Amino acid sequence: MSKSTSLYLRLPNWIGDVCMALPSLDALMRTGAPVVVCARPWAKDLLAAYKLAGFIPMKGRLLEDRNAVREHRRSAGLGKSYGLLLPDSLSSALVFVLAGIPSAGYKDDGRSLLLRWPFAKPGRHLHAVESWYWLTSRALGRWGYGAPSSSPPPHLQLPITSRFEQEGYSVVREAGLQPNDFILIAPTATGLHRGKVKVWPHYDALTRELQSKGVKVIMCPPPSEVEAARKNAPTATLLPPVSLPAFVTLARLSGLVVCNDSGVSHLAAAAGARQLTLFGVTDRDRTGPWSPAAVCMGSSTAWPNLQDVLNQVLQLAPPNRH
Repeated sequence: MSKSTSLYLRLPNWIGDVCMALPSLDALMRTGAPVVVCARPWAKDLLAAYKLAGFIPMKGRLLEDRNAVREHRRSAGLGKSYGLLLPDSLSSALVFVLAGIPSAGYKDDGRSLLLRWPFAKPGRHLHAVESWYWLTSRALGRWGYGAPSSSPPPHLQLPITSRFEQEGYSVVREAGLQPNDFILIAPTATGLHRGKVKVWPHYDALTRELQSKGVKVIMCPPPSEVEAARKNAPTATLLPPVSLPAFVTLARLSGLVVCNDSGVSHLAAAAGARQLTLFGVTDRDRTGPWSPAAVCMGSSTAWPNLQDVLNQVLQLAPPNRH
């Protein structure tokens, strides 16, 4: 394949999944080919530091998304294009087919006829990072770029532009905080997992215990989750909402991030932040934070208790550091 071929990457729809797809994006970027990302609109800021050949917001409406991809191909003049589909959905494959982009992807959901390069999922149980990286590696090899290393790196790396870094530093200064001088909690998680709540039930008690020991506990939920965050941890200091990449900076500046298995866990992993991720209904081996700086507690069938979590927090971020 000619190095001038442009690569259109369809990223998943959730914040945590986009973070877990970063090694796949990095592998495409290393080819030197023009890379165009197709993703939910919020991902544009999160990926602003990448030198992309384009970003196409996906709205989740088939014809509108098809038209956006087709128009980008026409106006950008990138020539021959190949696509890589990380989502398993039939609709994501249809968008690229109807926009004239031959694509590689997993052949779930009856998509084989829509894919130029359909791949069966590996038989062994893989973390989401490994699964998407495996697919990316096979696609690049099929396209003539040579497959990257067989395994993804042991950590995520998300570059942040100076604009968003400054936003993160500013919110910390305006709250009268110093780097490593606070614990960042995320006492919310959107949606249910198989009908079960994904939020550890003891954030209020944990916050009060830490505050009694002089620890500064803050939270910075998005506007849609402010009410739930206040309910779950009413005494934590509430910071104003920030952009996603500024939140990554905020996580990096914290002494510790305490969160559920949610988008925050993966943003913290992308920041390289020290984190404690709590599990009670999801599988850490499939969706746990991809980071050597992460400690996980709990399982898919049981949340960790308050005392064990408190002890772990104090071990990771003892009060005398604050």
